[in-house]
Amino acid sequence: MATRILLLADTHVPKRARGLPAQVLSAVDHADVVFHAGDWVDAATLDVLESRARRLVGVWGNNDGGELRARLPEVARVELEGLRFAMVHETGAAAGREARCAARFPDADVLVFGHSHIPWDSTAATGLRLLNPGSPTDRRRQPACTYLTAVADAGKLRDIRLVPVDRTL
Repeated sequence: MATRILLLADTHVPKRARGLPAQVLSAVDHADVVFHAGDWVDAATLDVLESRARRLVGVWGNNDGGELRARLPEVARVELEGLRFAMVHETGAAAGREARCAARFPDADVLVFGHSHIPWDSTAATGLRLLNPGSPTDRRRQPACTYLTAVADAGKLRDIRLVPVDRTL
């Protein structure tokens, strides 16, 4: 059975936006599993996603304070449809990222990360897929705010799509 996945990171509510955009909340409602790779900034955003998501997997980021760090791990690991996911907020510099992350997460098929607000999709020599959804609220030198959607199905990750956020909705 295929699992619809939504990947988020770096929401920075309320510093970069008053709340999550309606488009993002709709995507949460349609996903089977929501990943959030840290920098929530406020616990209210965690509460919103916990109340709406069928299943939520989250980690804390460098801008997350004590309450979020108490509720979330630094690294999360889950298995979906035969794929082993790991998630962490920060992976360091872009140069050498694939090799560094493959060494740090040798038992993962997919690594979800955030921090840069810059979308990323690459594959390490080991086969580890690295995905950063960007930010749905702070585009930081990017043409648009973004998130990622994907489908986990029978040990494969397919239909990976970078989705721009329409801020007029």
